[in-house]
Amino acid sequence: MSLRIAAVVVNWNGGPENLECLRSLVREGIAPEWIYFVDNASVDGSREAVQAEFGSIQYVLNNENLGYGDGNNQGIDLALERGAEACLLVNNDAELVEGCLALLTDALAADTNLAIVGPRVLYKERPGMVWAAGGELTFRQNLSTLIGHRQSDGPQYQKTVAVDYVIGAVMLVRREVFERIGLLDGTFFAYHEDLDFCVRASYEGFGIACIGEASALHKAGHSTGGGYGARRKYMIGVNSIWFLRRHGTPTRWLRFLCFDVLTLPVVFFVGLFRGRSRAVLAKAAGIADGLRGKRVTSDSVIDRS
Repeated sequence: MSLRIAAVVVNWNGGPENLECLRSLVREGIAPEWIYFVDNASVDGSREAVQAEFGSIQYVLNNENLGYGDGNNQGIDLALERGAEACLLVNNDAELVEGCLALLTDALAADTNLAIVGPRVLYKERPGMVWAAGGELTFRQNLSTLIGHRQSDGPQYQKTVAVDYVIGAVMLVRREVFERIGLLDGTFFAYHEDLDFCVRASYEGFGIACIGEASALHKAGHSTGGGYGARRKYMIGVNSIWFLRRHGTPTRWLRFLCFDVLTLPVVFFVGLFRGRSRAVLAKAAGIADGLRGKRVTSDSVIDRS
């Protein structure tokens, strides 16, 4: 299938990873003029480095940090206006492995019910380890589980499977999805936008799959601290509540309460011995703030560790 594909990359102080990401998009055959680079007021010189190497890509230069969702939405809007038939959303710290894009587009061609696809995503620093081969919505800890997370890569992850959601690190979306359900929800700012978007798409009957034969490398959570950092956990805590407000049922709220909230004291105690206690407290604060009606904003990315 020959699709007119536009790629959208959002940057906020992303450093040299931007260059590796954009080089991989060009290698995979995306014309530079169909790459939209959205910069959220970076101050680390990363925007200037990209402009010096990639003169012919499309730029959106913001005066403030609009977050992951609204930053992507700017690029998506421009791409759709120009007639893009599918949009490839790529984190600026992700890199497509050779053949990735062709496998994703071939999957869309082979199954007209598929509308959102992504590759299995491997750790950039340890490419033999899986970061995620799609995701499963559980309404337990953090609401969802990354399939294969921190497991050794192998045949079980290198096949096409239906999933609840595709990881936003690399996500190829048919135009029809945006036309029917709208864009990403920018009010999440960071975290859970991909989950929310895929759940909304599934409500409309769109098929979602991880194309495990394709792969990408990802420096997970680079711009927000990653791992078990306090600011990342705070934002996840806030957005878990807002996600539940939209998609929760009494059973789902109860599951989240039992498996996530009520286990926090135990997780905190264990975290004392692993250097994670601040992150646990930050998550608890995020849940409380979400219940009070607070949102994740640009101030939330201030390092809490």
